[in-house]
Amino acid sequence: MAGLLLAGTATTQAHAEDGFKFWGYYQWSSGQWSFAQKGPDGVVPADGSVEGWRYALGGAKPRVPRAAGDFEAICKDVPAETGKKRVAVVIDPGTAEDQPTGEQAGTPAGTCVVTDPKSNGAQVLAAVGPTRIEKGLTCGIGGYPSKGCGEPVKNIQVPATDQPVQLQIDNPVGSSKVPAGSVADDNKGSGTWVPLILVVVLVGALAAGGVVLVRRRRTRA
Repeated sequence: MAGLLLAGTATTQAHAEDGFKFWGYYQWSSGQWSFAQKGPDGVVPADGSVEGWRYALGGAKPRVPRAAGDFEAICKDVPAETGKKRVAVVIDPGTAEDQPTGEQAGTPAGTCVVTDPKSNGAQVLAAVGPTRIEKGLTCGIGGYPSKGCGEPVKNIQVPATDQPVQLQIDNPVGSSKVPAGSVADDNKGSGTWVPLILVVVLVGALAAGGVVLVRRRRTRA
């Protein structure tokens, strides 16, 4: 499969060919995505690097993630920790045309993973969410797709380019230092205020009820 992907990368126009539906593995380097020369088990990303995964219907030309590998945006305000590394992970489940029948592709997302310096690409990905591995291949990420793995597809039409997308930045994982103002911090804040508001409303309602009862008793007296 890797040989098929690496051959003919100079293709610039869409044309009919045979291909596969699968999760491609990429690294961000020199301002662009490159198809990984090794599987995730054989890659140990360095601190500050960006890993990419893209599900797509692909042929000779790799279908790279549709968002840039912006480490600063994905790991914004996630502090470095002694004895750990930070790796940004971009997961792009692809377009509606890429998705298998009956499946629903999610939103392209970026996650900052704080992990052991020795963690390989597979371990970094597993920190983001569950993976489905079959015969050494990454077949599903976060439950998508729920079945199948790199099935061949005849006479496909691969677009010359994909429209770029905006990443949803998810909460960092593996960090013991959740920064103030982060997505995770905002979520915690909203979770704290909701019960507080409910308590205030409940107390107000009880107080109002007490006032009504007192007035009724006075009227009867």
